[in-house]
Amino acid sequence: MTINSFDTVLVANRGEIACRVIRTLRAMGIRSVAVYSDADAGARHVREADTAVRIGTAAAADSYLRIDAIIEACQQSGAQAVHPGYGFLAENVEFAKALDAAGIAFIGPGIDAIEIMGDKIRSKNHVMSYGVPCVPGVAEPGLTDAELIEAAPGVGFPLLIKPSAGGGGKGMHVVERLEDMPATLATARRVAASAFGDDTLFLERLIQSPRHIEVQVLADNHGNVIHLGERECSLQRRHQKVIEEAPSPLLESQPDGKEIRARIGEAACQAARSVKYSGAGTVEFLVSDEDPEHFFFMEMNTRLQVEHPVTEMVTGVDLVEWQVRIAAGEVLTVTQSDVVLDGHAVEARVYAEVPERGFMPSIGEIVTLRERASNDPHVRVDSAMLPGLAVTGDYDPMLAKVIAWGPDRKAALDTLDQALGDYTLLGVHTNVEYLRLLVNDDDVRAGRLDTGLIGRKLEGMAFRQVSDVELLAAAMLTREAAAPVDTGSPWGIADGWRVGAPAPLKTTVGRPDGGLATVGLTVDGPGCTARVDGGAEHSASLRRPSAGHAVLVLDGVEHHFAYGSPAPGAGTRELWLGSDGWSCRLEILDREARLQRVLAGIQREEGAADPEVRSPMPGTVVSVSVRDGDHVGAGQVLLAVEAMKMEHQLVASVSGTVHLSSKTGDLVKADQVLATIHVAAEPAPEASAENQKDEEV
Repeated sequence: MTINSFDTVLVANRGEIACRVIRTLRAMGIRSVAVYSDADAGARHVREADTAVRIGTAAAADSYLRIDAIIEACQQSGAQAVHPGYGFLAENVEFAKALDAAGIAFIGPGIDAIEIMGDKIRSKNHVMSYGVPCVPGVAEPGLTDAELIEAAPGVGFPLLIKPSAGGGGKGMHVVERLEDMPATLATARRVAASAFGDDTLFLERLIQSPRHIEVQVLADNHGNVIHLGERECSLQRRHQKVIEEAPSPLLESQPDGKEIRARIGEAACQAARSVKYSGAGTVEFLVSDEDPEHFFFMEMNTRLQVEHPVTEMVTGVDLVEWQVRIAAGEVLTVTQSDVVLDGHAVEARVYAEVPERGFMPSIGEIVTLRERASNDPHVRVDSAMLPGLAVTGDYDPMLAKVIAWGPDRKAALDTLDQALGDYTLLGVHTNVEYLRLLVNDDDVRAGRLDTGLIGRKLEGMAFRQVSDVELLAAAMLTREAAAPVDTGSPWGIADGWRVGAPAPLKTTVGRPDGGLATVGLTVDGPGCTARVDGGAEHSASLRRPSAGHAVLVLDGVEHHFAYGSPAPGAGTRELWLGSDGWSCRLEILDREARLQRVLAGIQREEGAADPEVRSPMPGTVVSVSVRDGDHVGAGQVLLAVEAMKMEHQLVASVSGTVHLSSKTGDLVKADQVLATIHVAAEPAPEASAENQKDEEV
């Protein structure tokens, strides 16, 4: 088979990876076919492909995970090959078998490689027989919870519970004590079964202060195997990578770094050879920060990785192009001696989440989008975003990736920081500000990385808060938008005119923390005099040099903002402001909405815990840990809600009797009440004999 055999390739994925694969297919002159669910009918990957086929409803199980629907789409579109991207069916051996049976090429490794490497227990035992070092642990198929609990002391604490199937850190849990094993195993099995359809678990010793380093390999069907250097992926949150770079600063800092790179690269190639690997794959290792000479095999991902762009930027190799060529039977013409690492590249993942609220997922409609401020050739943005696109809770929260190259690590980090500062996405909360804080952290800059660094840093991070500047900008933008058309009549001008001094125009702005602010604007010629909550007086003026761009001049100082707002509704209007990678959502309340908000605050004593347990996001109730009418204690887990492939446990804020208003499987909305705690009134203390006598007298 030659490359000419593929004139049409179907991309069995969505989001930024589908767009990225389509881009290379277009450059190769190959017709691309997108697939989409009902939730993605207007998605960017659908628009960019040459043709698109609907495969089902919004739920992944009814669309992107439907093998029959993908094969039918291939037959309908005439696709001779399928590129799976990553996630969904990318490492599903049944999918590869079904494509083979249908005579459709799978742009990935052979079935045996997927089967062996897709099972973490089997893969560890397999590569160990080929001399690849592995982390100590218990990796046997079919172990029950009781058997895992019994084996845990032999592994040693802290340890890591891992699902045998799947990847991306999902279902992995750290356990510090033996008594925590039963509950953690139950959660791990539930997540693994939901995410991967397989709840098999195994145990590994937790390597303290580990570095997560992975090696990119390429192999053809003619026996050629090479590696393209390593990537550092140690900046993780809950085992999910956040920032990745190539090459690893750990190896770069070692006197014998090149020798270590050659050894870890050869170990990766040996793992690939052990399964006669074909295509692009990644072998992941844990490396001791204190002793980089020692590294341990974790797993092999038989697909393209999210972080593959950093390897492409330092090697100049298009991995997707080689995936296609190798699948079509071509010989790999890049040799190991051809691989040269030029400069440094860093990637940051942009997620729809709120870092300062425990990384809660965020959904909404994109009202303003600017992903690149310039055509800097050293900056690359892989994205699936579009203005007006709805970000739902149906899929993974990753929106885009921002990648930067530099001649050295400092230059790459500086370029990435600037690119993130220029990245503007309003309408959905993102982690861009958080990414900039990480990129500029002293330890990150110094290359002192480990997989626990993010967890240690979060509490001390100073996130930007809404100030009077943003409140004034919101009020002035709202007043401009609401101003009536000048009909030539003085009665149609909303300037607060009255006999004597003009009256201030008051706007109620809802802060992100739920508080309210009153902004008073008194028109004064082209500008105005402004106060927030009756505070200091400011001179202010506003101009909008372009769509979505506002400049507030406050006391002579310019403040630049991107802004955007969904279609206004009754009662409350939503307004988004953003600058330098930071963004906030403000509410503009009319008189009735303000009154309702004030009354709601009065109904509950200040500082009292809320007895209502609400869902922090739209999602699905995946477990309920109590029964209706049970007595629960403050802090006790009541139920769990899953959204964007993340599970969030909701706890009781007070002690009392719980009354459930939801059950497992329910689809819930953000802020929906799922349970209520009824606090029993404390009985009055019994009167003492002396008091009783006084009362009788």
